Amino acid sequence: MQNNRSRYMDPLVVAIFTVLCLIMAVIPTGFEDRVANEAVRCRGEVLEVDNSSVQELGLIKTGDQTVTLRLLDGPYEGRVVSGNNPLMGMMDRDKVFAPGDTALVVLSLDAAGNIAFVNPQEHYRLGLVVLLIGLFALFLIGFGGWTGVKALLSFVLTALALWKLLVPLMLKGVDPIWLTLGLVAFLTAAILFLVAGFNRRGVAAFTGAFLGVLTSCLLAIVFTHKLHLHGAVMPFAETLLYAGFNHLDLTRIYIAAVFLAASGAVMDLAMDVSASMYEVVQKKPHITRMEALASGMTVARAVVGTMTTTLLFAYSGGFITLLMAFKAQGVPLTNLFNVIYVAAEVLKTLVGSFGLIMVGPFTAVVGAVLFVRKPERVPDKACDGKLDEDLAMQAPSS
Repeated sequence: MQNNRSRYMDPLVVAIFTVLCLIMAVIPTGFEDRVANEAVRCRGEVLEVDNSSVQELGLIKTGDQTVTLRLLDGPYEGRVVSGNNPLMGMMDRDKVFAPGDTALVVLSLDAAGNIAFVNPQEHYRLGLVVLLIGLFALFLIGFGGWTGVKALLSFVLTALALWKLLVPLMLKGVDPIWLTLGLVAFLTAAILFLVAGFNRRGVAAFTGAFLGVLTSCLLAIVFTHKLHLHGAVMPFAETLLYAGFNHLDLTRIYIAAVFLAASGAVMDLAMDVSASMYEVVQKKPHITRMEALASGMTVARAVVGTMTTTLLFAYSGGFITLLMAFKAQGVPLTNLFNVIYVAAEVLKTLVGSFGLIMVGPFTAVVGAVLFVRKPERVPDKACDGKLDEDLAMQAPSS
């Protein structure tokens, strides 16, 4: 009966979340009208470049690069145009074109609809990105089958929720911590129930994961203020303030980013512990709650040892060049850990790891309560027989 219900529930849940993804994909966020309507975006093939005005100072290039392009799509497809590519000497923002490249071109139009200005804005990368996404989806479904379909759906749901809900609502001034906590709770429930199904295993994993995220959230709030950190350490944070969003609380956005970054690993660990405990109880139905709890804690201890290292690798990869810069200058560790950028990343790593450590016990306790049914009292025939014998011996002889 349970298998039949699960077999019918799975497609229904997948259908519901598919519709939810489609709705989120088409709903407006309110920021679409900030793009100039008179601008046309299209692809352009670089035919030739003129670098005569470009000055090279070592690795730095400054000046103006003239780019001749053939437009590949849009209303002006086939037209050959010339645009200017300014180089500001900033390697992280400058782009240098070469013949044969494909550029993302922004055309500014005048009142008559003619091309007034050509801006070769960036190298066109969308095609390769779509190819990578397609290969990822193909391999995920090919390897995981129906579970892969559900995992892909959860991936799409998370991406849409972050882009269509979290980011716009933050920009509109909704409190980042409460917003992110609520969205993480929703996504955690959606993903875990989508993958595990609406059952006790999913409930245990969700409860443990959310309590772990909540632990990370509380620690981030406390230690962000104790360490005198602020949100300006995040990339482009100040740019937001100068772009007319000076109402944003960057520090609360940083706190939200700390536990948001750890929520995926927390969810993974919670599912590992919950699924393992569930299998143990299924194989040994008469197990006690304390035995199930001990099994869950054993699994949690084994998994958390590698998951915390995973977070360290993930966060270290994001600021490896910063560490290299300090190492190259011979900066002592005392100075290094007092630099605000390093302290901010250390906080992310440690607070996320605290959430991981706690999610194991949380999930194990909840799983022990949910998975192990209280055994019914069954009379022991041997004991009953012995009791009858004792009463017979104590009875007075007639």
